[in-house]
Amino acid sequence: MTTYPEFDQVKRIGILGTGTIGASWTAYFLAHGYAVTAWDPGDNWQEKLTAFVDTAWPQLTELGLGPGATKAALTMVDTPEEAVATADFVQENGPERLPIKQELYARIDDALPATTVLASSTSGLIMSDMAEGVKSAPRFVVGHPFNPPHLIPLVEVVAGKDSDPAAVDWAMGFYRHAGKHSIRINKEVPGHLANRLQAALWREATWAVANDLASIEDINAAMAQGPGLRLALMGPHMIFNLTGGKGGFQHFFDHFTPGIANWWSDMQGDPELTDALRDKIWAGLKDETGARSLDDLEHERDLRLVELLKMLQATKSQIKQP
Repeated sequence: MTTYPEFDQVKRIGILGTGTIGASWTAYFLAHGYAVTAWDPGDNWQEKLTAFVDTAWPQLTELGLGPGATKAALTMVDTPEEAVATADFVQENGPERLPIKQELYARIDDALPATTVLASSTSGLIMSDMAEGVKSAPRFVVGHPFNPPHLIPLVEVVAGKDSDPAAVDWAMGFYRHAGKHSIRINKEVPGHLANRLQAALWREATWAVANDLASIEDINAAMAQGPGLRLALMGPHMIFNLTGGKGGFQHFFDHFTPGIANWWSDMQGDPELTDALRDKIWAGLKDETGARSLDDLEHERDLRLVELLKMLQATKSQIKQP
């Protein structure tokens, strides 16, 4: 039976893969006072990682750095074995390709310390497949964040068929200890939970484009200026609980679901994802974007996220918990 470290004993995080997600995780853990050892197989990854951390640092500073937080606690190494050898926890962020994950896991299997949990940032792959045949598989779990991880609190934790239940519990607790909001997904399905919810919404938004229901800009506004504002504060079931007024969810269910069932029956399955549909969405996005670059849009997104997170932090202490 493996005894996992106390959360406050975790001092060094191993980061495997420093693309968009891995770089964001790196910035997050550094900002929360951890030392980070990172590795990536790409060209010029060290410069790219340093630039990302430098860009994210003012945002993280505004949200509040952890004790001892410093960018100088980042070490960049030449092999994945080095990245995990001294790590108390490992966050893996390799490409979303099963053979690459399997090859990486086999490579680090003997180097991973005996009490260290590895969590994969995979957005849709199945841990049981990724860790097949790996000796350390009992300590492997999915720890899927939402982009950008240095700002978005959510992490989905999913066990594989060989995962030690205690390792899953430990990962849930460690993410909470590190300032994340971890949720447990009870079974393995492609895309986990949050991405499936997101994909269901995008399916209907894409159907709206294919059927000329509204412009791209108005479809985006229909969410961002309407239900998306509520969903940023509470999830769909809780929002509908409030929609029911004093009667709560029971009144909502009895009063509104007959109409919603009719809407569901009118949803005509998956729109065909053709090149023509891609080009139509892209043309609408260019119209809405105007002169703003992708960097400008990312800055706008992150600026708004920081302000939203600050508001949520400020109001949390004012809300009376039962």
